[in-house]
Amino acid sequence: MGWDEWERLKAEAVQNRSTRLRLDQLAPGAAGAGGPRGDLTVHQNDLAAIGSAAHELFQDFGRFSDHARLSSMAAAGGLKSQGFDVGAALDHVAERWIGQAQTLLDACAHISNHLRYTKNQHAADESHIAGTLSSITELDHGFDERNGS
Repeated sequence: MGWDEWERLKAEAVQNRSTRLRLDQLAPGAAGAGGPRGDLTVHQNDLAAIGSAAHELFQDFGRFSDHARLSSMAAAGGLKSQGFDVGAALDHVAERWIGQAQTLLDACAHISNHLRYTKNQHAADESHIAGTLSSITELDHGFDERNGS
């Protein structure tokens, strides 16, 4: 962008400046404008994929993280025994690593468990709704029989 173009754009911005509030929105008639509000839709296979990925990360990271921790602590011990100050620093890093790794593992477990709970709760809700609707249908059928319909 050249200097002249920059100056022109600044001048246009000053001319078009308005002191009133302007909200960005879709133009009338644009897709989604004025239409019904959409609901958040989640499909079971999406939840299953996310829960599975979280569980897999939990398992893999737990295993690899422990390997890194043990290797780091062994290296730190060896360096400290030889009188190197970097050994104490590496030991400190390994201790921090344990805390950070546990935080990530807890988050993965929370996601996986929550999605499993959500799946089971959704199934229970569906069963309850189906039972309720089934009962209403039975009642309607009984009323229809009584009225001779």
